[in-house]
Amino acid sequence: MHKLALALKALALAALLSLPAFAATTVDINTADAAAIAEGLVGVGEAKAKAIVAYREANGPFKSADQLANVKGIGLATIEKNRDRIAVGGTRAPATGAAAGD
Repeated sequence: MHKLALALKALALAALLSLPAFAATTVDINTADAAAIAEGLVGVGEAKAKAIVAYREANGPFKSADQLANVKGIGLATIEKNRDRIAVGGTRAPATGAAAGD
């Protein structure tokens, strides 16, 4: 029984020490470069990150996270996976209910 308690304590300590590694980072999609977007968003690689930056440069700053759906290769599932990681203009990105036409 003592070995089990010791193992559980070690497991709990390891879990606590690894928490910062799993903390989500916020990425401002209006100011971040492609490398920061690719690193900070799950399921977004370098090509999609470059497409986000190109869309932003062509159309102006994003008003909401949902506008990312207008970028080729970015779908609503990707936006939802990253909602807590996406910032727009330095604030958390709100849901707008409509991706197109925002």
